[in-house]
Amino acid sequence: MTKHEKMYQRIEEHGDNLKAIFNTGGDSVRLSKQVLRLETQAHRLTTDYCNGVYSCDEFEEASGAILGRLDKVLNFRAQGIPVFINGDARGYALKIRDSYVRENDLEIYRDWGGYGILAPDFRE
Repeated sequence: MTKHEKMYQRIEEHGDNLKAIFNTGGDSVRLSKQVLRLETQAHRLTTDYCNGVYSCDEFEEASGAILGRLDKVLNFRAQGIPVFINGDARGYALKIRDSYVRENDLEIYRDWGGYGILAPDFRE
């Protein structure tokens, strides 16, 4: 199996996990890519915020808009899943609270703190 095939296998597995957690349907790879596009936007926002490009109010407004678009894809708000944007630009931006991940024994990629990562980078 090539690196590219391994990467797509991991992306598909992650998409399957997202579908199970958020009770969504559709193609797993497509879902993973949709969430990754929003992760990219959120990470850029947190980086710019940390570099002083945005005020606190501007950051809150922009992050709310990104979470709104993410909710249209995953419907996490109606299900009570605590998804948030991590304001620390050194890691992933779109996360699920660690306590929720532990309490529900979710099968999802996690960071060192146990937070569920919605769009991990599977490139080698």
